[in-house]
Amino acid sequence: MLSMRIKCRSISRGTAEGEVLLTHDSISFLGNVDPKTGEIVEPEHELFGQCIKDKVLVFPHGKGSTVGSYVLYQLIKNEVAPAAMINIESEPIVAVGAIISGIPLVDKMEKDPFEVLKNGDHVKVDAASGFVETEI
Repeated sequence: MLSMRIKCRSISRGTAEGEVLLTHDSISFLGNVDPKTGEIVEPEHELFGQCIKDKVLVFPHGKGSTVGSYVLYQLIKNEVAPAAMINIESEPIVAVGAIISGIPLVDKMEKDPFEVLKNGDHVKVDAASGFVETEI
């Protein structure tokens, strides 16, 4: 099978792969995500009821409290964190949370992730080398 490599900016280094879970909604890790289960608990959120565990979580950016960084760390400790994250543009809350938790995080992909990725795709995020690889 053919694959496509898309350059991006590395925020939190590391490499991971998994199934894409994509949302057009921003995420507040404090309030939108249950740190014990990794489930999206905000009823108004596009991913309500879905679990982010071991997924490559694709979302535009984070929002909300700086405590969200610590919630990402709690997700790791509870073994329910995403394998990696892709943002349109990361902001400090998600960036710090990913860095302290060791979750690979990239942003500013050369191609719009909402145009080239879809739920269920298998992707590799290489935040050490600055690319996302997906099958085409």
